[in-house]
Amino acid sequence: MTDSAYEELQNGGFGPATFELLRRLVHQVRHSTGFPPPEGHTAWSDEAAYDVIGAMLSQEGAGQRFVTVCFTQAADEASLERLFLASIKNFLIDEAKKTPRGKLRRRIARLMGEDTAYRKIPGPPPRWALADGAVWQGDLDDLIAHAAQVRGVGITRWNHSGPTPQQTVHALKTILMSVLRHAQGAVREEDLAKVLEARFELLAPARFTALYADEGTVAETVERHAAAGAPDPTGSEGVAEDIWQRLSPNERLLLPYLDKDAHHAAQLLEISQGHAAVVRSNLKTMLSHALSADSDPKAVMAALLRRCGEAAP
Repeated sequence: MTDSAYEELQNGGFGPATFELLRRLVHQVRHSTGFPPPEGHTAWSDEAAYDVIGAMLSQEGAGQRFVTVCFTQAADEASLERLFLASIKNFLIDEAKKTPRGKLRRRIARLMGEDTAYRKIPGPPPRWALADGAVWQGDLDDLIAHAAQVRGVGITRWNHSGPTPQQTVHALKTILMSVLRHAQGAVREEDLAKVLEARFELLAPARFTALYADEGTVAETVERHAAAGAPDPTGSEGVAEDIWQRLSPNERLLLPYLDKDAHHAAQLLEISQGHAAVVRSNLKTMLSHALSADSDPKAVMAALLRRCGEAAP
């Protein structure tokens, strides 16, 4: 076994020293740039790094060629490391661009780059701020929870190519502006994309888990009010439809669980407990305002719960 990857390749083969060098360099790149872990991993680990190396080695038309190319251009171990480092970084950039979040990052970077209100802070990883200042080093969940509290904006059209609709631009920039003011520092572009993803649920498809209250009471209530062709003298169906259209996918999913705590909501929505608490609080507030004395609250809730059942896959 040789002491270095350069010596190993010089002696004719890709072996453990080269593989170990690549593993270490993958971690070095991801630490300095903030790239997300590869598909199938929720966090970086040696397993995730091995998957990146495997993907690089199995690229169609390339295979282990990048190792050979780097070696033939290198003069020693140090120069080989630099060439490997550049190859890994370029590979992760290409992979990130293919992901939905990568596309979202490019979109918001373009929007902020065209607006003088935002300032891009030089150096990896890309960061954005409203003015010169320190790098933000807070908790991402805090930014997500703050964004969830910004009301009055929504996205009704999300195109995956072509110009971004003006209403969507307004909604994205409203959240970005509010979050950067709250952070009072330069926030990573990747974190801003995560905030927008959570706030508008742009990337994850809506999920639904059916709920029945103890002893089937919810199901029975819905069934009583769901008779086919039954008249709606209280106008509850119209009120329920208006409320339903204003609910986000997460709020629709959480609706039957309002008697549960934030911990349960976080597990259901697969988000942080702080973010779930904000979604739960906003939903309760909206319902308390929407369920006016002009309608039958029980009938409206029954109609809303019926929509929850109809939305289940």
